[in-house]
Amino acid sequence: MRHARVVVAHRAPDRKPIRLMPGDAVTLGDRDGDWPEFVWTTIAEGHEGWVPVKLFDSEHGPARALAEYDTRELDAQADEILVLHYELARWWWAENALGHQGWIPARSLELLDDQEGEDA
Repeated sequence: MRHARVVVAHRAPDRKPIRLMPGDAVTLGDRDGDWPEFVWTTIAEGHEGWVPVKLFDSEHGPARALAEYDTRELDAQADEILVLHYELARWWWAENALGHQGWIPARSLELLDDQEGEDA
């Protein structure tokens, strides 16, 4: 299991996370300037969020989700140790000591070797 130390605090955006399931119809907008792997996504209920474009059958306009995805981000403080589950588009799905999970950008983390993370 991978672990990381938070080197730059991260705050989740103040909007409701969206969750996609394979086959969900969405509308894709512009790419993110800082994270070009992400596209602004609007789901049928009208909620919006950033999703990796590779998870869709199109790069713009009407599209269908190819995989399950949750836009939930994880609030994290500097020096906090997180368990890392998997990486996608330079973001990690991570878990804190309280069991809360969500995405955090890789650039906010310092990867630790397994032993150091387990000792922390």
